[in-house]
Amino acid sequence: MQQAIAHVSLLVRDYDEALSFYVNTLGFLLLEDSPRPEENKRWVVVTPPGSSGASLLLARASTPEQLTLVGNQTGGRVILFLQTDDFWRDYNRFVAAGVRFVRPPAEQDYGTVAVFQDLYGNLWDLLQYHWSVPCRAEPPNN
Repeated sequence: MQQAIAHVSLLVRDYDEALSFYVNTLGFLLLEDSPRPEENKRWVVVTPPGSSGASLLLARASTPEQLTLVGNQTGGRVILFLQTDDFWRDYNRFVAAGVRFVRPPAEQDYGTVAVFQDLYGNLWDLLQYHWSVPCRAEPPNN
C-alpha cells in the first residue's frame, strides 16, 4: 500500500496577503489558485521549491471561530518544519526579506535549526539535517 499526505491546510486571513508572504517572502511556488465561487472560496496551493512532499493549502478563515485560530492552530507549538539543503543560505535570505526569527540558529544533534514566524504568528522550524532524510516515507522492509 502507498499513501502520502498531499496537502496540509493552513488557516489564513486573506488569500492575497498569504500568497504574498509565502511566494514573495519565503520563495514558495504557487501550484494552484482556482476560484470556487459556489463556496465563496479559492483553492490556493503553494509548496517550497524542489519539494516532492506535501504542499500547503492556504484556507481563508470563513467563520468567526476560524478567524480566532489564524496564527494559532497548534496552541503555540511549531506547526510546520521547512527542511532545507542549505540552512545558512535560506536563513540569511529570510532575514534579509524581513522574516522574524523567534529562536536563533542552533546546532542540535540532528542538524541546524531556527524557529521563525509566518505573517500570522505560526511557528515554523527551518532546519537542515546532518544526514540525508528522504522526501517521502518508504515502507519498512519485512
